[in-house]
Amino acid sequence: MRGGVERTKRLLRAVLPAAAILLGGCLASPVERSGSPGSITVPNTNPAAVAAAARAVFARYGYAPGPSALPRHISFERAAGRTGEIMFGSPVHNNTAIRVRLDLVPIAGTRDIRVMPSVSRVRNAGRAGFEDETGMLLRSWSAQFRPALREIKARSANAGPGRAGL
Repeated sequence: MRGGVERTKRLLRAVLPAAAILLGGCLASPVERSGSPGSITVPNTNPAAVAAAARAVFARYGYAPGPSALPRHISFERAAGRTGEIMFGSPVHNNTAIRVRLDLVPIAGTRDIRVMPSVSRVRNAGRAGFEDETGMLLRSWSAQFRPALREIKARSANAGPGRAGL
């Protein structure tokens, strides 16, 4: 019993300093670099400008507007295609779509907005009450939208505060 306690103490002495260093690094990260993988910070903008830029950019990639709740988030979706139906669908679930949700998070003390993408597959897309939305587990799904997010940033940066209340 005593050997187990000593072993635990040694393990904690080895792990705690490393955990403190890692946590300290996370807490010291600049706000503009925080957020989920694939996310970007758009400087001096407003949700309406980001949404307008996102609509234009995602339309070029073949995505249609999806369920949105501005100013918190906007989403886009497109049919998963035959391969997506095979990978994500089933004989019972048809109309599978890929949905990209962009969370628009204002950064406190600035006019910057953090745009954080998340991707999900949607079975029975467009059928109210029957949609089955499941988030994609691999973060690489969100990272593949980096070129689109860079274009959104270029189009909506420095748009100013915009209208109040949106």
